[in-house]
Amino acid sequence: MHIAVLAPMPPEQNGIADYAAHLRAALQDQGLQVSTPLQGVGNDPQRAIERVDQVDWQGIDLVHAELGGGRLAEFHALQALRQRFPSLPLSATVHDPERLVWRRAKLPWPLSLASNLPSPLPQIATVLADPICLYEERKLARSLNRLITLTHAGGECLRQRMGLRAEQMVVIPHGNLAIAPQPLPPASPLKLLYFGFIYRGKGIEDLLDALAMAFAQQPDIRQRMRLTLAGGSEPEMAFGNAGSYLEQLREHIRRLNLQDSIDWQLDLPATDIPKVIQAHHVMVLPYRESSKLKLLGTLRGTSGALSWAVACGRGAITSDARSFAEEVAQNNGVIFPQGNVAALAAELSHLCASPELVERWAEHATIIGQRRIWSHTAERFARVFADACGGNAHAYVT
Repeated sequence: MHIAVLAPMPPEQNGIADYAAHLRAALQDQGLQVSTPLQGVGNDPQRAIERVDQVDWQGIDLVHAELGGGRLAEFHALQALRQRFPSLPLSATVHDPERLVWRRAKLPWPLSLASNLPSPLPQIATVLADPICLYEERKLARSLNRLITLTHAGGECLRQRMGLRAEQMVVIPHGNLAIAPQPLPPASPLKLLYFGFIYRGKGIEDLLDALAMAFAQQPDIRQRMRLTLAGGSEPEMAFGNAGSYLEQLREHIRRLNLQDSIDWQLDLPATDIPKVIQAHHVMVLPYRESSKLKLLGTLRGTSGALSWAVACGRGAITSDARSFAEEVAQNNGVIFPQGNVAALAAELSHLCASPELVERWAEHATIIGQRRIWSHTAERFARVFADACGGNAHAYVT
């Protein structure tokens, strides 16, 4: 079977590129032929459409896209393919349900006139244009043979919002690498880890505030708890009109007098990620849902960082944003209400006093990680692709 995968690929620095690269390698290990016809296009919808016209699609059994992360190129490539080849099997992993892309590449006139105006006029124009975007998303979604989500909650939200048939929907949890288990580090100090791209909107300030609150309420635990901030500091995400976000975080840490309790591990090489995660007891992901996105729908995606946690056999404390509650529902962690600093502080204090929780979460995370290794995940994708094709290889492109 020959699969064309439409997705960003490394060296692009984002979670979907990493996901797509692992999926491609795992599918190839399953004996599938995998092409990546959009590689090098970037997130340029027009270039993606042009590439669709340039590629010879003869011999492609199915085209699979990775949708999400604010990208539009893959969405527009799928639209062009469906228009050109009505019978070609198409599928997509939807990383940010309940929508496919959440926004149009260009606002229609006259709303486009607001693009260069001061805030909040561009945001208002985006909301006013949303019915057009939603119509386009639904039209494409209903034409796809299969839509894959990483969680059941995300799949149900996507099905309802897009008006999809149950037989179109498949849930395949985020795959992870097969990583050798490592024992937990010594019980004290309790080592907490934030892992992921470091930019605004991840709730990192909430985590810092909660740590400071826990120390203020129980001064004795200051010496028994440390936090590491680790992950990518992608320049276009970490810097902007508001200045360096990393420097703002460092200033926030100084104001809270946490300098002696915080470690940094920025821009980790991929080979070092397991070692860093396994040197900690628990991952903490304090994400907040975007207030802007709430105007357009409910975000029910998950996190590549959580996939790393289970792969490395570590539990997680997460907010109740996205579909995180489902991801830590197998006795591998706990959730707290997003934005509730006091609730997070209470969870940190409770964990420091209950080392048996750390051990239990780690045991269950290890079991989950073993079930989700990429070889097993690719087997599930291969079955979905074969089912979507119905056994009629090379019969779709004319």
